[in-house]
Formats: sequence, structure tokens, C-alpha cells
Amino acid sequence: MSTRKIFRALLSVSDKTGLIDFARGLAGHGVTLISTGGTAKALRDAGLDVRDVAEITEFPEMMDGRVKTLHPNVHGGLLALRDKSDHAGAMKTHGIEGIDLLVCNLYPFEATVARGADFETTIENIDIGGPAMTRSAAKNHDWVTVVVDVEDYKAVLDEMAANNGATTLKLRRLLASRAFARTAAYDAAVSTWFAGELEKDGMEEPPRRRAQAGVLRQSLRYGENPHQKAAFYVDGSSRPGVATAKQLQGKELSYNNINDTDAAYELVAEFNPKDGPVCAIIKHANPCGVAIGGSLKDAYLAALACDSVSAFGGVIAFNQTLDGETAEEIGKIFTEVIIAPDADADARRILAAKKNLRLLAAGGLPDPLAPSLTYRTVAGGFLVQSRDNGRVTREMLKVVTKRQPTEQEVKDMLLAFTIGKHVKSNAIVYVKDGATAGIGAGQMSRVDSARIAAAKAKEAAKIAGWAEPRTIGSSAASEAFFPFPDGLLTVAEAGATAVIQPGGSVKDADVIAAADEAGLAMVFTGMRHFLH
Repeated sequence: MSTRKIFRALLSVSDKTGLIDFARGLAGHGVTLISTGGTAKALRDAGLDVRDVAEITEFPEMMDGRVKTLHPNVHGGLLALRDKSDHAGAMKTHGIEGIDLLVCNLYPFEATVARGADFETTIENIDIGGPAMTRSAAKNHDWVTVVVDVEDYKAVLDEMAANNGATTLKLRRLLASRAFARTAAYDAAVSTWFAGELEKDGMEEPPRRRAQAGVLRQSLRYGENPHQKAAFYVDGSSRPGVATAKQLQGKELSYNNINDTDAAYELVAEFNPKDGPVCAIIKHANPCGVAIGGSLKDAYLAALACDSVSAFGGVIAFNQTLDGETAEEIGKIFTEVIIAPDADADARRILAAKKNLRLLAAGGLPDPLAPSLTYRTVAGGFLVQSRDNGRVTREMLKVVTKRQPTEQEVKDMLLAFTIGKHVKSNAIVYVKDGATAGIGAGQMSRVDSARIAAAKAKEAAKIAGWAEPRTIGSSAASEAFFPFPDGLLTVAEAGATAVIQPGGSVKDADVIAAADEAGLAMVFTGMRHFLH
């Protein structure tokens, strides 16, 4: 029999959104309502007849609510195969009544972690009875309908209306799948939090088992290419960015939009808004222009000037609220996505004319120094690492050449090295007066990256009508050491006067000697920023 009529329902929810209307719908079909604690009170306050679960178990809730549904009268009612004689006999012998519908959405563990609750409070928000009941009901989906998401209330009521109070096997299987996914995600959240707590105490690093979970945010039309399927999941963390942003306008985000927007926003987050506006323009997850400006408009125009050709159809990120003056400038070229902490009324009005442009307000900037994890799949597994939250400061710089860098060179070197952290390796970044002059990304040879960045600078100068490329007199960053002098000499040929790099090559002495001979100032950071 593919349809099963619902006679008795057990409702135990933390999120009571839509609960009353759903329960009224069930009652309209003559369903007996059983409930626990706060859920029972909410239903009674709404004028509904409810049986306490304590009546079913013949045990009161105890131990601060830790024990209430962990009882054979509950799990027997959920797990019994009603058409098996021994199951039916056990139910009759022990006075167990069948439960045909379970509605359970678990304690708000993820939200408790997200708000930074202390250890004891977080432990108390680990649901035990809820996941146990959910798994029992989902296992026995041939007989029991299980609901873990508010969004599924309507589907259940619609089927009951169409099938004289019954649900179909097709729906029950779908809901069972969602139930198992929910408990798996819940356990993943608990284990991930616990592993983090143990890591703080140095007790287990890395954990023996690593679980990862997410909630579907958006079904995407396709992935990187049209023949690839894709979807966007969020992990419930409080880190601001594309996952938390409110889309104010524009077409639906694509897989590549989301990837590029994340890269852009993580880059501008390196710069405190109090220190001035910063703009980053991203294409294919690599920056093609980054600048600090006296205003948001100035920062944007300086970033655009670095590579206006690549900026076409790119993603633009800001570390401050987008204003109308800047929005007016952006509107002059085709842009896929803009992301900022917010956008003022003028910016929203101006960009509204660009119907396809996606405008995202993230609500804040992610903390670039906060610890978090990044994941990458490989055949048969996945790699996990801590996010690159390293930051080079002025105090960490070690001058290794005869010539000392000027104050402006130091500022530009630090900016270039910070940007290089977000450029695919091998990376070379030229910066002059707070703006990128040329960026070379993702080459197998560091020399090639240096040449490409210089060529980009020459092209930008030609487009802008400048007398010379802005690599002349610039500071250059290499996110990893120069293995030989050839890369450094290529940078010098482009006109750079100062270089920042991690150091650590067996050929460091040769590279330093080449820098001295070329009259360059060079500093070592002792920190590398590979990005593959």
C-alpha cells in the first residue's frame, strides 16, 4: 500500500514557525496531536487539543528536559511495522500505539554556536531525543511520515487533502531522505564544534574523523561549464560574505559569480575600512586591479586603470558602503557583480537601471585574521587546511639589501604582498602609490608572471595615454621566494625599485647580490602566501 493515513502525530519543535497553522490542518483531518514541553503549550494556547508525551510514556519529563521521548512507547510507535504479526503483537502486549507522523526540527545547536555561547550552554543545546526520534521515523518511512523542515508542512497537508488524510510513499521517502540529511548535518555541526574546542586545548589535531555539512541556498543552472550540475550550500557560520549577503538586485548568481565574488570580498576584507576605501576588481578568481583611494570612486578608478580590458564583465568588491558617485562610474562598463558591506540609496537607485547587474550587501566584512577552515576535494577524499590568515606587518620586514626602502616603497610593498596573497601562484604584483600597476598570476614560471604583469602595465599605459607604464618606480611583490636571480631581474627590468618576497631559497645570496647590483631595495617577510 503506497498511501498511509495519519491518525496520530507527535510534534516536538524548537522552531515554531508555521506550527499552529500546520497543527490546525492536521486536527482538521481528525489527527490526534501529541506533544512535548513548549510545543504542547504553544498548541494549547492556540486552542488545540493536545496529549502530553508523558501520557504516552507514563513518565514525566525529567533532568531539565534531557529525558522525555527516549522511551519504548515513543520509539516502538515510530519503528513498528504494523503489518508484521510479531510487531503488532508486541504493540498490543505493551500497549504501544502507532505514531504516523513525526514533526521535529531539533534544538538550535548551530545558532547557539554562531552567537558565541559558552561551552556549557552549547552542550545543553545538543539535541539527543530529537535526532533519535527523527532517525526512527525516517527508517520506518514505509509507515511513518517525518518532517524536519517548516518548508515541508504544506506538502504534507496538500497530500492529506488529496488522499483522505494519507501521504504517499513517494513523499515519505523524500521526507525521510531530508530527515537523515538533517541529522547528519546536525551531527557534523556538533563534531566540528567539538573538534574546534579540543584543538584550542591541543588535545586532538587533526581530528580522526572530519564531517562537513551545508544547507541548500540555491540550485544553480550549471557549474563552471554548462554540462556540469551545481548547487550552492551554506554552512551556517557567521562569517560575512557571499553566503550571508542580501542580493539587492540583478540576475541569479551563477557558480562562477559566487566563486569570483568570494575571492573579491576576501581580498578587500584585508583592509580596515577605517584606514580608507579599497576596491578590488576580480576576473576568474584573480584580481586584475586593486587600489586604496581618498574616496571610493578614486579607489575604483585607480583599480580599473590597472587593467580596464580584463575588468570588463568582472566582479567588483569594496570595503565600505557603496555610494552613488562610485556607482555612476561603475555603470559605464559591463560588470557582473558588485559586493560591499552595504549600498546607499543613491547607489541603489543608479544601479537599478542595470537590471542584470547583481548587487550584494554583505552586512559586514569577514575578519581576515579569524581562524576557519578551507576544503578541497581530491579523488577519494578531501584536503582540509586552516585559512591563510597570516599577515605581514612592517615590524616583520627584514631589509637584506644595501639600499633601504623609502617610506612609500614600504607602504606599496606591504600592499603588494597582501594582494599577492589573493593571486593564484606563481604571483607577481607591482604596486605604485597605493594602486596595482600590473598583476601576473597562475604561471608555471615566476619569470613569466613578472613578464605578464609588466606587459599588462604597458597595455594599461597605452590605453590611458600615460608616458610610461606605472611599473616604473613601483614596488613589486612575489608571494613566494625567487629561486634564482632571473625573476628578480625581470622585475627590475620592468622598472620596480623595491621588492618584497618571503626569502628562504638556497640561492638567496645570489638574488640579494643581483638586487644590490641593480640598485634595488629588497625585504624578506619570512612568510609565504601560495594560492593554488
